[in-house]
Amino acid sequence: MIKIEHLVKNYGTNCAVDDISFEVKKGEIVGLLGPNGAGKSTTMNILTGYLSATSGSVSIAGFNVLDNPMEAKKHIGYLPEQPPLYMDMTVEEYLIFNYNLKGCKLNRTKHLEEICDVVKIRDVYHRVIKNLSKGYRQRVGIAQALIGSPEVIIFDEPTVGLDPKQIIEVRNLLRNLGRDHTVILSTHILQEVQAVCDRIVIINKGKIVANELTENITRAVENTRRFQIKICGPQKEVLAMLRAKSGIVSAEVLSQRDGDAYTYTIESEVGVDIRKNLFYTLAEKNWPLIGMEALGMSLEDIFIAIVDQSSNKKKYERRSTKGRTKVEQEIAKNILEKTTAQDSDGFSALFDSDDNKKN
Repeated sequence: MIKIEHLVKNYGTNCAVDDISFEVKKGEIVGLLGPNGAGKSTTMNILTGYLSATSGSVSIAGFNVLDNPMEAKKHIGYLPEQPPLYMDMTVEEYLIFNYNLKGCKLNRTKHLEEICDVVKIRDVYHRVIKNLSKGYRQRVGIAQALIGSPEVIIFDEPTVGLDPKQIIEVRNLLRNLGRDHTVILSTHILQEVQAVCDRIVIINKGKIVANELTENITRAVENTRRFQIKICGPQKEVLAMLRAKSGIVSAEVLSQRDGDAYTYTIESEVGVDIRKNLFYTLAEKNWPLIGMEALGMSLEDIFIAIVDQSSNKKKYERRSTKGRTKVEQEIAKNILEKTTAQDSDGFSALFDSDDNKKN
């Protein structure tokens, strides 16, 4: 549905988009991520025909955006970060204006009613836009993007200014749109991407540094096998036992202390559930276990690790539990290497099951 090949955009001597290529399939929701100035907005502006590329090509539904812009734009619905609203119009007038502007052939009354039901703006349909809250204005902007039922919908920060309830509603809307439309979502809210998107593309300094299925990254995050435990007992002896215990690959003591209890972080081997065995060992030694917490990792952690490594920073530091950085860096390294080797293929080497690795 969307095909980008060797796209380059220069502003004088500054290269905003540096030879990127990726495809988005029909019915797929793709999250476009990157730090400020990475090239996300430039890429979306080229996709929508607002900017021309220095070189490379972009096609929407088989139509080249540069060679056949009018046909390509017929298949696109676009919501920029600042919705293009006419404040003195009512919602009804504004949507009718966009309906006519797009040359929509669907039954106008029925079509606009369906869109208003989807984005839940029926109750403000006859109100002047300048009198609406920011949340409702954002919904009106989403509504205009849906007019004509375009095959491709591009959203730039669609939940900016919305309250938590509205954010959840927009996320549900995006999921539903993914059933019948191809969606590109650019946002800084990483939980939003994880909740909605099928695939994540990360751009840094104009280059694609990651292009992977969300479920694969989530699986890596969930399988870090790390725990924070609180044990009453002599610190040196407990730490020595943890480091020597079969199934534990690393153990560190933290500065936190609760009476005679110390807090430790441990990481187990792949496929090993250390919890029961550790409990029995501590009971034998009469060292009470008074707390155990699984330490997950967020998409934010992975995102920062990927961006930092792709920027060739020598050291990646996070305000987090000691030992977490090594895991994050390893995942980020695998993503970067796989993306460099095969732009659109999954990095199966990182996510193969243990049985497959043995074979």
